[in-house]
Amino acid sequence: MVEPALPVKYPRTPGYRPGPEENTLNAWYYRCDIKGAAKGKLVGKKVGIKDNTAVAGVPMMNGSKIMEGYVPEFDATVVTRILDEGGQIVGKTACVDMCLGGAGFNNALAPVLNPVQKDHVPGGSSSGSGALLAAGEIDLATGCDQGGSIRIPACWCGVVGLKPTFGLVPYTGCVPIDMTLDHCGPMARTVRDCALFLEVLAGYDDGNDPRQPPNIKVPEYSKQLPDKLEGKRVALLREGFEICEKDVADMVKTAAHKLEQKGAVVTEISLPGHKGGSHIWTGIAAEGMYQTMFRDNGHTVGWKGQYFPSLLDKLGQGYATRSLDFSEVVRPFLIVGNYLQTSYHGRFYAKAQNLGRSLKKMYDDALKDHDVIIMPTLPFKAPKIPKTDSSLAERMAASSGMIQNTAPFDVTGHPSLTISVGKSAGLPVGMQITGKLFDDLSVLQVAHVYESLRDQ
Repeated sequence: MVEPALPVKYPRTPGYRPGPEENTLNAWYYRCDIKGAAKGKLVGKKVGIKDNTAVAGVPMMNGSKIMEGYVPEFDATVVTRILDEGGQIVGKTACVDMCLGGAGFNNALAPVLNPVQKDHVPGGSSSGSGALLAAGEIDLATGCDQGGSIRIPACWCGVVGLKPTFGLVPYTGCVPIDMTLDHCGPMARTVRDCALFLEVLAGYDDGNDPRQPPNIKVPEYSKQLPDKLEGKRVALLREGFEICEKDVADMVKTAAHKLEQKGAVVTEISLPGHKGGSHIWTGIAAEGMYQTMFRDNGHTVGWKGQYFPSLLDKLGQGYATRSLDFSEVVRPFLIVGNYLQTSYHGRFYAKAQNLGRSLKKMYDDALKDHDVIIMPTLPFKAPKIPKTDSSLAERMAASSGMIQNTAPFDVTGHPSLTISVGKSAGLPVGMQITGKLFDDLSVLQVAHVYESLRDQ
């Protein structure tokens, strides 16, 4: 009997670790050159792959010394789909240590720099993807998002990032954090490129990823981007603005009202439960991450999908021999997760998952009367990279204090996109557009129309 394995269809070499002159933003982990099919939707596009996603024969570090030296023997499903559509994979983009941290400074090798202002953080955990897109070094990039890790760097680097509906894009071959929070999705400089990329990445993965329902339909998103929004109902979420710096809130509100010029109906709604969404996320993420990543070596038990024994081995060996090499941002996650599991036996994880269903219903009910919900992506602009002598409390606050508007939609699974509305004090500000489950198209349509207004 033959064990099923993911295909590796296109020739490649291991690539190389770029030197400082080629890696001025510290945003590359590895460079490579893998050419895909001669024809397809992504021909001519240079693509970066987040370094928590397997590319066969190319080292994968997941931002952490724990995984240093690991070379997967399989291509993640999204990698195969990119190559099948003619994309050219030109490297692995740097991410933070084990993808834990929203700022982008705690990569094991070096902090990734924001190309807009290099002394500021780029956002994480898909920090290299956001920075390289903004710098124009690649056309498209993959990101993975459990608490905002696509949208945070896209926002602070001034590009487009979409956390798709949960399960729309297979997570097969990416290092998980929690099976109920894991999302993989597209990042690009324009909404049209983001929509085109989603067409390639999305779709059922033949049961390899149990996060997915089997009846997924993938429209041609890029061919359904309109010039107007006649009748589209846009809700501004009051609580999503109240937590923000004034300049951020004002810029996003002004941007959203511009949609009225194209026929959208823009109103304000209040969902007080939104402010508790990030706390629900914390209850899930703290124990879910500890259980999935550290106790089960990157896979939980009791699910039917593709397992990766080489990844399990590498993670298990790394935890046993190099646990002191975790960044100071990761260690508190481990301590809290272990404490909650051993002292409360999963009670808080269970309560958070139950509350997550109530949170989902709250947004679902609001979306019955509206096509999308808009708020600032992040409550403040990108801060400066913490100094090396900063305190642990300062570094922890810098790495996780921005997820109030992003994390709730990882819990509920709603599609959520960030697009830049301009700069304040020279730093990008993002608008987050969230839609109904599996209505990623409406999210992209609203974003595209705003983009056309912004760029006039």
